[in-house]
Amino acid sequence: MDAGCGFGRNLVYFLRHGFEVAGLDADADALSAARELAAALAPAQPPDRFRVEAIEASSFPDAWATVVVSSAVLHFARDERQFDAMLRGSWRLLAPGGLFFCRLASTIGMETGVRRIGPDPRRYRLPDGTDRYLVDEPLLLALTSSLGGQLLDPLKTSVVQGQRSMTTWVVRKS
Repeated sequence: MDAGCGFGRNLVYFLRHGFEVAGLDADADALSAARELAAALAPAQPPDRFRVEAIEASSFPDAWATVVVSSAVLHFARDERQFDAMLRGSWRLLAPGGLFFCRLASTIGMETGVRRIGPDPRRYRLPDGTDRYLVDEPLLLALTSSLGGQLLDPLKTSVVQGQRSMTTWVVRKS
Protein backbone atom coordinates (compact mmCIF):
# COMPACT_ATOMS: atom_id res chain seq x y z
CA MET A 1 0.00 0.00 0.00
CA ASP A 2 1.35 3.40 -0.95
CA ALA A 3 -0.44 5.82 1.38
CA GLY A 4 -0.25 9.12 -0.49
CA CYS A 5 0.94 7.55 -3.73
CA GLY A 6 0.77 10.67 -5.89
CA PHE A 7 1.63 9.71 -9.47
CA GLY A 8 2.87 6.25 -8.41
CA ARG A 9 6.64 6.72 -8.62
CA ASN A 10 7.25 4.53 -5.54
CA LEU A 11 5.24 1.66 -7.03
CA VAL A 12 7.14 1.12 -10.29
CA TYR A 13 9.45 -1.62 -8.96
CA PHE A 14 6.59 -3.46 -7.25
CA LEU A 15 4.35 -3.28 -10.32
CA ARG A 16 7.11 -4.52 -12.62
CA HIS A 17 7.89 -7.45 -10.33
CA GLY A 18 4.36 -8.76 -9.89
CA PHE A 19 3.53 -7.58 -6.37
CA GLU A 20 -0.07 -6.85 -5.46
CA VAL A 21 -0.12 -3.11 -4.93
CA ALA A 22 -2.58 -0.44 -3.94
CA GLY A 23 -2.46 3.30 -3.64
CA LEU A 24 -4.49 6.11 -2.26
CA ASP A 25 -4.20 9.83 -2.67
CA ALA A 26 -6.56 12.76 -2.24
CA ASP A 27 -5.40 14.28 -5.56
CA ALA A 28 -7.65 12.87 -8.30
CA ASP A 29 -5.27 13.85 -11.13
CA ALA A 30 -2.30 12.18 -9.44
CA LEU A 31 -4.37 9.07 -8.76
CA SER A 32 -5.46 8.93 -12.38
CA ALA A 33 -1.80 8.92 -13.42
CA ALA A 34 -1.03 6.18 -10.87
CA ARG A 35 -3.87 4.07 -12.28
CA GLU A 36 -2.52 4.56 -15.82
CA LEU A 37 0.97 3.60 -14.65
CA ALA A 38 -0.37 0.45 -12.97
CA ALA A 39 -2.40 -0.48 -16.06
CA ALA A 40 0.69 -0.10 -18.26
CA LEU A 41 3.12 -1.98 -16.00
CA ALA A 42 0.80 -4.60 -14.49
CA PRO A 43 -2.46 -4.88 -16.44
CA ALA A 44 -3.76 -7.60 -14.09
CA GLN A 45 -3.81 -5.23 -11.11
CA PRO A 46 -7.43 -4.52 -10.09
CA PRO A 47 -8.13 -0.83 -10.84
CA ASP A 48 -10.16 -0.44 -7.63
CA ARG A 49 -6.94 -0.74 -5.65
CA PHE A 50 -6.17 2.88 -6.54
CA ARG A 51 -8.55 5.16 -4.70
CA VAL A 52 -9.03 8.90 -4.49
CA GLU A 53 -9.17 9.15 -0.72
CA ALA A 54 -7.53 10.95 2.15
CA ILE A 55 -5.18 8.69 4.08
CA GLU A 56 -7.03 9.41 7.30
CA ALA A 57 -10.35 8.32 5.76
CA SER A 58 -9.40 5.36 3.58
CA SER A 59 -12.01 2.76 2.70
CA PHE A 60 -9.46 -0.07 2.64
CA PRO A 61 -10.10 -2.54 5.47
CA ASP A 62 -8.06 -2.68 8.67
CA ALA A 63 -4.85 -4.76 8.49
CA TRP A 64 -5.16 -5.01 4.70
CA ALA A 65 -1.49 -4.53 3.76
CA THR A 66 1.71 -6.32 4.68
CA VAL A 67 3.72 -3.20 3.80
CA VAL A 68 2.65 0.44 3.97
CA VAL A 69 4.84 3.05 2.30
CA SER A 70 4.45 6.68 3.29
CA SER A 71 7.07 8.58 1.35
CA ALA A 72 7.17 12.37 1.54
CA VAL A 73 3.55 12.58 2.71
CA LEU A 74 3.13 13.13 6.46
CA HIS A 75 5.05 16.42 6.54
CA PHE A 76 2.23 17.98 4.52
CA ALA A 77 -0.08 17.75 7.54
CA ARG A 78 -1.55 21.12 8.52
CA ASP A 79 -1.21 20.48 12.23
CA GLU A 80 -0.79 17.84 14.93
CA ARG A 81 -4.37 16.64 14.59
CA GLN A 82 -4.05 15.96 10.87
CA PHE A 83 -0.57 14.45 11.27
CA ASP A 84 -1.90 12.04 13.89
CA ALA A 85 -4.94 11.16 11.76
CA MET A 86 -2.77 10.51 8.69
CA LEU A 87 -0.28 8.42 10.66
CA ARG A 88 -2.98 6.37 12.39
CA GLY A 89 -4.84 6.00 9.10
CA SER A 90 -1.70 4.52 7.54
CA TRP A 91 -1.00 2.32 10.57
CA ARG A 92 -4.59 1.01 10.57
CA LEU A 93 -4.04 -0.44 7.10
CA LEU A 94 -0.99 -2.42 8.21
CA ALA A 95 -1.38 -6.09 9.19
CA PRO A 96 0.23 -7.37 12.39
CA GLY A 97 3.85 -8.23 11.65
CA GLY A 98 3.77 -5.82 8.69
CA LEU A 99 6.34 -3.19 7.80
CA PHE A 100 5.74 0.57 7.85
CA PHE A 101 8.28 2.46 5.73
CA CYS A 102 8.03 6.20 6.20
CA ARG A 103 10.16 9.01 4.79
CA LEU A 104 9.30 12.47 6.06
CA ALA A 105 10.77 15.89 6.70
CA SER A 106 12.28 16.47 10.13
CA THR A 107 14.31 18.94 12.13
CA ILE A 108 17.11 16.37 12.55
CA GLY A 109 20.36 17.92 11.35
CA MET A 110 18.62 21.21 10.48
CA GLU A 111 17.69 22.42 13.97
CA THR A 112 19.21 25.88 13.40
CA GLY A 113 18.15 26.11 9.75
CA VAL A 114 14.39 25.91 10.24
CA ARG A 115 12.10 28.54 11.75
CA ARG A 116 8.98 27.74 13.77
CA ILE A 117 5.84 29.44 12.43
CA GLY A 118 2.26 29.73 13.64
CA PRO A 119 0.69 28.30 16.77
CA ASP A 120 1.51 24.63 16.09
CA PRO A 121 4.90 23.81 17.66
CA ARG A 122 5.79 21.50 14.77
CA ARG A 123 5.05 23.87 11.86
CA TYR A 124 8.25 25.24 10.39
CA ARG A 125 9.48 27.25 7.45
CA LEU A 126 12.35 25.47 5.73
CA PRO A 127 15.29 27.21 4.04
CA ASP A 128 13.74 26.30 0.68
CA GLY A 129 10.81 28.58 1.59
CA THR A 130 8.23 25.82 2.11
CA ASP A 131 6.21 25.29 5.28
CA ARG A 132 6.06 21.77 6.70
CA TYR A 133 5.04 19.78 9.76
CA LEU A 134 8.38 18.53 11.09
CA VAL A 135 9.16 15.67 13.45
CA ASP A 136 12.25 14.95 15.51
CA GLU A 137 13.89 11.85 16.96
CA PRO A 138 12.15 11.90 20.36
CA LEU A 139 8.74 12.18 18.68
CA LEU A 140 9.40 9.32 16.24
CA LEU A 141 10.63 7.07 19.06
CA ALA A 142 7.60 7.97 21.19
CA LEU A 143 5.27 7.29 18.25
CA THR A 144 6.94 3.92 17.63
CA SER A 145 6.17 2.99 21.22
CA SER A 146 2.63 4.39 21.32
CA LEU A 147 1.73 2.58 18.09
CA GLY A 148 2.96 -0.67 19.59
CA GLY A 149 5.64 -0.97 16.94
CA GLN A 150 9.26 -2.00 16.87
CA LEU A 151 11.93 0.14 15.23
CA LEU A 152 13.52 -2.12 12.60
CA ASP A 153 16.34 0.16 11.61
CA PRO A 154 17.90 3.17 13.30
CA LEU A 155 16.45 6.49 12.15
CA LYS A 156 18.40 7.80 9.19
CA THR A 157 18.38 11.39 8.01
CA SER A 158 19.70 13.04 4.87
CA VAL A 159 20.18 16.78 4.75
CA VAL A 160 19.26 17.82 1.22
CA GLN A 161 21.66 20.58 0.19
CA GLY A 162 20.96 22.59 3.33
CA GLN A 163 17.32 23.04 2.28
CA ARG A 164 15.52 20.30 4.26
CA SER A 165 16.09 17.09 6.19
CA MET A 166 14.43 13.85 5.19
CA THR A 167 14.27 11.10 7.81
CA THR A 168 13.58 7.43 7.18
CA TRP A 169 11.55 5.65 9.86
CA VAL A 170 11.02 1.89 9.51
CA VAL A 171 8.71 0.13 12.00
CA ARG A 172 7.28 -3.38 12.33
CA LYS A 173 3.75 -3.65 13.67
CA SER A 174 3.61 -5.98 16.66
